[in-house]
Amino acid sequence: MAEPDLRDLDVFVAVARTRNFRRAAVEIRVSVSSLSQRLRDLEERLGVRLMNRTTRSVALTEAGELLLSRVAPALRDVGDALEQVRGLRGIASGRLRINAPPPAVDLVLAPLAGPFLSAHPQVDLDLVSESGFVDIVSGGYDAGVRYGEHLAQDMVAIPLSGPQRYVVVASPGYIARRGRPLHPKDLLDHDCIRARYSSGVMHDLEFERAGQVVKVDPPAKLISTNMNLAMRAALDGVGIWATLDGYVGDAVKSGDLISLMEEWCEPFPGPFLYYPSRRQTPPALRAFIDFVADWRKREGRGK
Repeated sequence: MAEPDLRDLDVFVAVARTRNFRRAAVEIRVSVSSLSQRLRDLEERLGVRLMNRTTRSVALTEAGELLLSRVAPALRDVGDALEQVRGLRGIASGRLRINAPPPAVDLVLAPLAGPFLSAHPQVDLDLVSESGFVDIVSGGYDAGVRYGEHLAQDMVAIPLSGPQRYVVVASPGYIARRGRPLHPKDLLDHDCIRARYSSGVMHDLEFERAGQVVKVDPPAKLISTNMNLAMRAALDGVGIWATLDGYVGDAVKSGDLISLMEEWCEPFPGPFLYYPSRRQTPPALRAFIDFVADWRKREGRGK
């Protein structure tokens, strides 16, 4: 025998409260015959009579009084909970979990995190920074951040920033001591500061000029994924560092680092925010998507 559903219990509570089938039917917007049939079905499923009814009156049995005392408060709680959930449709609130690689966190997400949380005080941002690839769905993330070549085809993706650019830098002391490389292959004769990913892979350095792509695997004097350590080492003349221009722009402007082989360092699309395609995007994620779009517009006007 099937268990009663909420509609059966709603019918029972309406009749028990009004003690009148017709008023109860009007209240819950069903026909009297449908209401009566549901009540009979409920009693059959439970195997106990809940009401004694005549053409003039309705009275609860002992079982009916017990069921009403327990079910009526529970149904009110369910109704309140549903109303609260419906109220969240237009309010950005709750936890927003995003997975992103460290450069995207440092250079793109960090500047906008504070303003976003100020604009949406009911949102808690859980931002996980890691270089390895993760399945954001199985990992319990609302969204992820990746560069275009690593995006899954079944994801919705929006740009987080404008174009970015890798640059090759070294300190004036290193250049004075070891000379200036003019071609990517010249790096094979230099000390370099490089990064190894969490997978254990240390990717070749890739350069492009006028459609010509050159990949090199130069010797690593220092290997580190810590950007502060890499920056300190570059400033101290340990070796040549290929990194995103956002990390070293100020040091290049001040002359503490020298930009090398600029003609080989062409811009490329910045990171994308991606998330599963779904009909109803969570309000916190929707608020973040809208905030990013507005942020990009304001940043563009400021340039």
